[in-house]
Amino acid sequence: MRWMILALALTGVAQAEDMPVFHLELKDGTLAPTRLVVPAGQRFKLVVKNSGKSAAEFESLPLRKEKVLAPGVESFVVFQGLSAGEYKFFDDFHPATARGVIVVK
Repeated sequence: MRWMILALALTGVAQAEDMPVFHLELKDGTLAPTRLVVPAGQRFKLVVKNSGKSAAEFESLPLRKEKVLAPGVESFVVFQGLSAGEYKFFDDFHPATARGVIVVK
């Protein structure tokens, strides 16, 4: 039984490592990149880093995801397989200047 649990745990780790990883930098009202192209129907990880001097928040209303980051903090958000399309996101602390889109193909 213990062997089966260990095998299942290791399988989960291998699947997590196979997940594509994309990076987004938030910096005092700017985003880089402003356009992320990701594969449709595939789980992926978005690493979000606030390299600015003020708080930032990755937010996507259509995807129902948000992540608040203090200055200098890095975190991540995992997305389940998305349908093809475009999903807008923004920095909720700088909504007028920090806007982007996740393009799912």
